[in-house]
Amino acid sequence: MTGASEPTPIRPPGTEHFRIGVDGRRIPVEAGQTVGAAMLAAGIRSWRTTRFAGKPRGLFCGIGVCFDCLVTVNGTPSLRACLLAARPDDEVSTT
Repeated sequence: MTGASEPTPIRPPGTEHFRIGVDGRRIPVEAGQTVGAAMLAAGIRSWRTTRFAGKPRGLFCGIGVCFDCLVTVNGTPSLRACLLAARPDDEVSTT
């Protein structure tokens, strides 16, 4: 197909979109996404490092088992981004 543009994602009618803050950057979120899924969709792949080797970490297991995706949300530390549903205007800190 010559000259084709990017396909438009198929979304259910009435899907809500909003933004959250991640380290001062506003990123888009679709209702129902976790904080971790929204960060991945926005291109944020890692936000922590390992204790001894300094290797990057972000979502690893994606099901809340490994604790590699810990973030602070609205001032509450040590939350698993892969399990926490994003809410409009959440403020996420990775430091």
